[in-house]
Parts: sequence; C-alpha cells; structure tokens
Amino acid sequence: MSEVHRFICVVCPRGCEIEVEIQKGKIIKITGNQCIKGIDYVKQEIEEAKRIVISVVKVKHGDFPTVSVKTNRPVPKKLIPAVMKKLARAEVKAPIKIGQIIIKNVIDTGVNVVATRPVKKTF
Repeated sequence: MSEVHRFICVVCPRGCEIEVEIQKGKIIKITGNQCIKGIDYVKQEIEEAKRIVISVVKVKHGDFPTVSVKTNRPVPKKLIPAVMKKLARAEVKAPIKIGQIIIKNVIDTGVNVVATRPVKKTF
C-alpha cells in the first residue's frame, strides 16, 4: 500500500503542486514538478524538513529592548522548539551589528544565530 503526499514547492516562483508517492518508506514516484529544484525540495521535505528560524533576543543597554535574529542556515524542523527555547533565554549586550553572531553553534547544530539589525548602546 502506498501513500501520497502533496506539496506546493516554494523554491522558485512557479509554485508547482507536486505529488509524491511513497511505498514502504521509499519515494517511488514524483509528479507535478516543472524543474529539478522541485524534486530536491520534496525529497528534503520527506527525508528531513529544515527551516530558517527567525526570532528576537533580549538586549541589555540598547536603544531597542530586543534584536531581530535568524539562523544562518536551515535547521531540522524537529529541532526548532529547542532553538526557540534557547533564544527565549538568551540576552546580549549592546552595541550589536548586523550579521554579528548572537549564538554560535546553537544547540550543537553547527548553525549560528545572527543579528539582522543593529542596536546602539544607550549608556
């Protein structure tokens, strides 16, 4: 017995509606993609879906109380709650520059959390 999963590809502007047929845990058929990127996208979604994480981190002595941050690479979806928990507990001191590493190797993923805007020091 096989199962069918449906995806809308987000890799390029076409937004292909892709169907993937899986049997005994293996992909046996992929249809609906208009380019190779769609195939790669659905394979990754099935094998190990990953996402860029975007959030904020508390800032001490800054002209803003928080700084917006993101991971510099996608992390496995199953690890996002742990990453968010780490970000919720984090606090950094101003000044902060765009691209500055806020948390290096977050939860041992090899992925860094970086600032996406500057924060000036207030005192």
